[in-house]
Amino acid sequence: MAKQGLWADGRLRAAYAAQDWPLVFRRYRALSGLSQNRLGRLVGLTQAYVSRIESGRPPQAADVIARIVEGLEVPEELGGSQSAAKRDDWAPAAELRERMAHASRTGRADMGTADWISTVLAQYRRAEDDVRGPALWPVVRAQLDTVTELLPKATANQADRLLLLAAEHAHWLSWVAWQEGRRGPALAWLDLAAGCATDGGHVDMASWVGRVRAYYTLEHGDPLRSLRTADAARFSSAPLSPAAAAAAAYQTGLAAAAVSERDRARRLADEAREFAEQVPDEADRPDWLYWLTPARADLQVADIAFACRDWAAAAEGFRQALPGLVGYPRDHAYYQARMEDARRRI
Repeated sequence: MAKQGLWADGRLRAAYAAQDWPLVFRRYRALSGLSQNRLGRLVGLTQAYVSRIESGRPPQAADVIARIVEGLEVPEELGGSQSAAKRDDWAPAAELRERMAHASRTGRADMGTADWISTVLAQYRRAEDDVRGPALWPVVRAQLDTVTELLPKATANQADRLLLLAAEHAHWLSWVAWQEGRRGPALAWLDLAAGCATDGGHVDMASWVGRVRAYYTLEHGDPLRSLRTADAARFSSAPLSPAAAAAAAYQTGLAAAAVSERDRARRLADEAREFAEQVPDEADRPDWLYWLTPARADLQVADIAFACRDWAAAAEGFRQALPGLVGYPRDHAYYQARMEDARRRI
């Protein structure tokens, strides 16, 4: 695998963001198949020095670190991840919004960089069961800086594409902040994602951001507001793709069940599954809905049955769909617990 391809790995990038050199070396060698001796030649160190680093004694000298960074060809967008926004800086910075306000001027942006960052973000989504979001926070935050720095140089079409990529990053940061209990910053990032999606004309992403806001509101204990927000996410000035429509219908169904509109919730569950069945192939879904497989669609129907207190239907639905969650241990554990809870309540 080429060096640049190795750096698409979420755990490797997280280790670099934390400056965890022992883990960087071990992970790099696991991905590349290099011996300690060959890795040493790559970075200008002896095999004994590589072994010492992997044993837990990281390098301290700036020149050694510089050789390692150069030899491993650390991507440019990671170079500033240590000096860029840290996890303590949870909310979007003013200069980030300023760059977005000056999008779409004359000139040419380096869209190759944007393509690379898009590929890496897709890897992060799939690594969430193995790498917790806070570990990747400085990396994703630095990537968002790189994306927004391209905006003033972009043509109109390029800017639209970059705004979608910025919205995806901002949504990811919002989700991590919410999971860490940082509700204010989470909503600020979500507002930023909504603005990018709207400015770029990306109706699927705008709907998805609305769906996530409805989820936050429902989780925070306000089902009426969640239902209004979820309903708004279902309708836009342009038709949604089937995958986006499925996600919006599912969230609306959960909110409807929470306000005791159970018949409506069941209808929305069926609607969500019908939309999801129209996109069985991952290539036909938006990047952030890569997980919306037929098995996931069945789990969502079971989840709405659970919210409607249809315990038998929920338990059976979870039982049938759970085998489709191979490779997602955290989600599997969540729905397994839901199934067991439903069975206790029958």
